[in-house]
Amino acid sequence: MSIEIRNSQGEPSEAARIADQLRRVYEGPAWLGPALKPILSEITQNQAARRPIGNAHTIWELTLHIAAWMRIARERLAATHIRDDAEGENWPAMVGSWHDALAVLDGEQRQLEAAVSSFPDKRLNERAPATEPQTFYELLHGVVQHTAYHAGQIVVLKK
Repeated sequence: MSIEIRNSQGEPSEAARIADQLRRVYEGPAWLGPALKPILSEITQNQAARRPIGNAHTIWELTLHIAAWMRIARERLAATHIRDDAEGENWPAMVGSWHDALAVLDGEQRQLEAAVSSFPDKRLNERAPATEPQTFYELLHGVVQHTAYHAGQIVVLKK
């Protein structure tokens, strides 16, 4: 996806630039190294479900967790009030197949990227509807950072 939304000076909007960072951390090229989608593409269902470190999360669980926070962030862009996150939203259960989990992640990433691309820059400094005080700008950059953090964990678990 290329940045298409431009400000009055013909430059990409800030929201479009954040959407570009979401795309880069997911598909690449990412400044930090391999992007999440290429990392996950090499993982089998058995590898994804394996728990090599005691009580640590599996690659599959981390993948669903990343997708959950992409969805939560997207919902917060459109929300008008703070809601308590339902039990299980943060760490969804591993159901279906590994292929299903990858499809969920891909869908959530694309939907969030589209929502962010069209989000008005003038609202980025408004308080996001979340239990922790944060602006939409902080929320969206947080999703990029969250994805990068867990991508690093997945690389380690993959070895």
